[in-house]
Amino acid sequence: MADRKRVLIVEDDADISMVEEAYLEAAGFQTEIVTDGAEVSDLIEKEIFDLILLDLMLPGKSGYEICREIRDKVDIPILMVTARTGSVDKIRGLGLGADDHISKPFDPAELVARVNANLRQYERVTQRSMEEKAEQPEEIRVHDLRILINSWKVYKGDREIKFQNREFGLLKFLAMNPNIVFSKEQLFEKIWGCDYVGDSATVMVHINRIREKIEDDSRDPKILETVWGAGYRFNK
Repeated sequence: MADRKRVLIVEDDADISMVEEAYLEAAGFQTEIVTDGAEVSDLIEKEIFDLILLDLMLPGKSGYEICREIRDKVDIPILMVTARTGSVDKIRGLGLGADDHISKPFDPAELVARVNANLRQYERVTQRSMEEKAEQPEEIRVHDLRILINSWKVYKGDREIKFQNREFGLLKFLAMNPNIVFSKEQLFEKIWGCDYVGDSATVMVHINRIREKIEDDSRDPKILETVWGAGYRFNK
């Protein structure tokens, strides 16, 4: 069927990719499998996918390298799959632009649930943006930072800064509610949604990534401030 969501499975273990393919196809998705990380970048420029299921340990090119390389090319959910269980690996992947993380061995039903949750949230953010355009200011300025709300663009001086979907959604929400402190839990529910399978630590990773893009010194942020013990505030 033409309206089936397409999932790109990037996995070199045939047994695992077959399980992922079987469960996703049974859930109504269309899948394509790539076993060599070096092939991913060219493929996503030629074909359209709705989500990427990305193993981190791959021949040719690691999942980390792939995530960094393709994040600015496609604004779709990237779900990391890895045998590593440490929080450092999870945070590193999220820091490079991944949206979610699941560890091997995984329950295939949970994998399908995470794929569905990521797609639903991506669609909600996109739809919300379209519905709110008429009610939003065209531009928010703070120092040399310009946030173009309706066109989803951000400039620092004359330089355009690339943002992925959830990064921009988070920045836009905070910028449109300046000088108000929001907790990680509030931001997580607002941007990711209450049915999203994840945790609020994701917010911290996205905040850090946004700061690296908009602050003069991300270690001493002036625009996106941490209020210790309370949350984050956009200073305007």
